[in-house]
Amino acid sequence: MRLGVLGGTFDPIHYAHLFIGEEARVRLGLHQILFVPNHIPPHKCEPNLTPGEHRFAMVEAAIAGNASFKASRVELDRPGPSYTVDTLRILHQEYPAAEVYFISGLDAVVEMADWKEPLEVARLAVIVAVTRPGYASEASLEGLPRELRSRIEVLPSPLIEISSTMLRERVREGLPIRYLTPDPVVEYIDRHGLYRAG
Repeated sequence: MRLGVLGGTFDPIHYAHLFIGEEARVRLGLHQILFVPNHIPPHKCEPNLTPGEHRFAMVEAAIAGNASFKASRVELDRPGPSYTVDTLRILHQEYPAAEVYFISGLDAVVEMADWKEPLEVARLAVIVAVTRPGYASEASLEGLPRELRSRIEVLPSPLIEISSTMLRERVREGLPIRYLTPDPVVEYIDRHGLYRAG
């Protein structure tokens, strides 16, 4: 089994996340994509992070129509920062026969040497670096040690300029987010009053 792991805050999840998951699944021949909402992202300062239960529910709502997508609570149910190496170790226990592909933006992968136990991360998973606006070239990986670069696959992807930050700002400003994220996510945000000003 070839298992893709796509982590993030998903605050909220949107169509660019879903497209990246499907693109990786098809291009790399993956059997399943796990969407893994962070508990506490170690490399981001997120003082106003939406509670995990809301973010997980929005992920479940967004992926409901794709049998190859699954939401995982592996990070939400673990205290402390959500380090990739810890997540991969747990997933190897849950899916002992799986070949794991960890999917992340190229902008994050270029900083991989600063991750917790980067060589162990590279041993546990193939790292899939998805091109993003401003990070569309493999040349940006040249600063990484060879042992890491040998385990990285760059996945060229159409550059979809949707971000969770943009969606939160639009909700605060009373602007529509329909067609930027699936309708069930829009409805969930409305129902629970998420991202409203004040």
